[in-house]
Amino acid sequence: MSNVAPQIIQHGRLLARGVARHLLGHGVVTIEEFVPARGLRVDLMGLSDKGEIWVVECKSSRADFMQDAKWQGYLDWCDRFFWAVDAEFPVELLPDDSGLILSDPYDAEIVRMAPSTPLAPARRRKLTQMFARHAAQRLQVLRDPDARIVL
Repeated sequence: MSNVAPQIIQHGRLLARGVARHLLGHGVVTIEEFVPARGLRVDLMGLSDKGEIWVVECKSSRADFMQDAKWQGYLDWCDRFFWAVDAEFPVELLPDDSGLILSDPYDAEIVRMAPSTPLAPARRRKLTQMFARHAAQRLQVLRDPDARIVL
């Protein structure tokens, strides 16, 4: 197995860390690798202090972006959708009708706010409950690594 895949994963996680730190300042708490529906796994899902659901997809390279065939499926599961990339990423590849965050491992900046596409109330309620349960389960595992948790 090549070292390329682990390097891409690590780079993406570092971008996610910078984004998560930055979003706290905007009243948005985040969870990494959240599964809103079967077959979907978003890099970061955020819950704003106003109850909005944000999805952030972290892309480490042109190849990483070009191989992502699922991102459009995430649009039905959020109020705002963002791409997070580093300063070297060719941003002209990214759709103009989504948000853009420039990130590094330590911080980030929202360059383009994602347009608001409000979720239906029932879906928002379900996602908010899933978010809360997922966060609580992750905290439980930190407190008790031997706990049997079903996510």
